[in-house]
Amino acid sequence: MIQNKQVALKTAESLLQIKAIKLQPENPFTWASGWKSPIYCDNRLTLSFPTIRNFLKIEFAKQIEEIYGKPDYIAGVATGAIAIGVLVAEYMGVPFVYVRDKAKGHGRQNQVEGFFEPGSNVVVIEDLVSTGGSSLKAVTALKEAGARVLGMLAIFTYDFQVSRDSFEESGVRLNTLSDYHHLLELAEEQGSILPDQLDLLREWRIDPSNWGQ
Repeated sequence: MIQNKQVALKTAESLLQIKAIKLQPENPFTWASGWKSPIYCDNRLTLSFPTIRNFLKIEFAKQIEEIYGKPDYIAGVATGAIAIGVLVAEYMGVPFVYVRDKAKGHGRQNQVEGFFEPGSNVVVIEDLVSTGGSSLKAVTALKEAGARVLGMLAIFTYDFQVSRDSFEESGVRLNTLSDYHHLLELAEEQGSILPDQLDLLREWRIDPSNWGQ
């Protein structure tokens, strides 16, 4: 869900500008899952650009306040959202924890890292949502640790149907600063992609797992 259209377009423009998002309809990427994709998104690059990371931090904080008020904790999903999550927590003046993809196999065997008070209200920060599986796994870990998860905010989502269905079934609200729809809208306005490429990019999002096979 997009909270602010202008923020969505500005976020998409920033990601394209620093090549955090690359569009290659004619030379697709191969994801770790094996999916072929005409797009690749690496939001970690935003951390190297102070103006952009500050914009994201402030917009995250604004939207969290608008939607949920001030939470007790900000939680970042490891590893991509740890840094931006810390920046948001610092800006809002609230504690921060992060969630591993699985519990450590040694020491305290934590999956949620950092001091955490069970029963606290938590907003989760993600850098990217694709199918939603790893994001919702982090939510489950937080709930098992006793958190009251208010919702999740992410920089960008491909807005796959499987992701929408998963979040709806889990009862977790997802808001993003930008998404695939606004990215294509901006790219079309700027003339950075041709009409036939635009059709291909739209076609991919409908059935990404089988596209290019």
